[in-house]
Amino acid sequence: MIGPSLDGPTLTLRRCGLVRHPRQTDHTQNSRHARSPSPLCNASRTRLDTANVYGWDENKGRTESNIGNWFAKGGDRRDKVVLATKVYANMAPHGDAWPNHDKLSAVNIRRAVDASLKRLRTDHIDLYQFHHIDRSTPFEEIWQAIDVLVQQGKILYAGSSNFPGYKIAQANETAARRGSYGLVSEQCLYNLAERRAEMEVIPAARDYGLGVIPWSPLHGGLLGGVIKKEVEGARRTSGRAAEALTDPAFRTQIQAYEDLLDKHRLHPGETALAWLLTRPGVTGPIVGPRTAEQLESALRAVELELSEEVLASLEEIFPGPGPSPEAFAW
Repeated sequence: MIGPSLDGPTLTLRRCGLVRHPRQTDHTQNSRHARSPSPLCNASRTRLDTANVYGWDENKGRTESNIGNWFAKGGDRRDKVVLATKVYANMAPHGDAWPNHDKLSAVNIRRAVDASLKRLRTDHIDLYQFHHIDRSTPFEEIWQAIDVLVQQGKILYAGSSNFPGYKIAQANETAARRGSYGLVSEQCLYNLAERRAEMEVIPAARDYGLGVIPWSPLHGGLLGGVIKKEVEGARRTSGRAAEALTDPAFRTQIQAYEDLLDKHRLHPGETALAWLLTRPGVTGPIVGPRTAEQLESALRAVELELSEEVLASLEEIFPGPGPSPEAFAW
């Protein structure tokens, strides 16, 4: 399945997922991809994933509006996608959050879903995700609000994002006591270079039957052949990527990764996505293609089968933390 998440368009591939959530500027809101997810949705069955806050700052909600405008063009567009969005962030006009302008209080959830439905120009959201844990609101209150929305037909399922393992357990145990359906998915930071989710988050998700949706599968572009592109002048590394590469040990890892893939004539970005598709519990990573070429590359990753030799070499370069409690106890 391909499924998008739109801050810009977000796509989820068959078992791989694509997502973008750039900050909206005059340039991005006028670009083709900011206006329409059509290039993504033509690729396969599609999951669109966004959040109420995407667009950021004075443009909060703009990504949802972009999707809604695309739906309004007709052609059964809404019926052809699985639509996901998120709630948690401060949606106050000028950033001054009153108690119910953000997080997961019952009143904010009710207000936020109505606002998202209006921007998305639809009558229901397929997957409504909690963007972060709320340390102040009990899950009893959260599930009461979600149950009402399900009964009203405004949402079908609830998911989490950026939850630690114990909160996944807490959420679903509370749901079970109430007779609520509980979480069906967890969207977490997970890739070859960042595997701490394997300690608690993914085991909890698997035990409770949640699908795992990794975000940042290329680790901010660092797993996409960044050093080779830098050397060839095809890309100038900046921001967090440039800062990360100043660490000699990490740069050595990335160089070893690129050398390995050169040896086997594999594309770095496609390999990073294909590796995620081999991981237990992963249903589809979120990816952010900015061009048609990047989209085509992501789609190829779905069909890429990595050899045991390559998988073993990747494990040597980027070893996982191991299971808990062995990962930290001894």
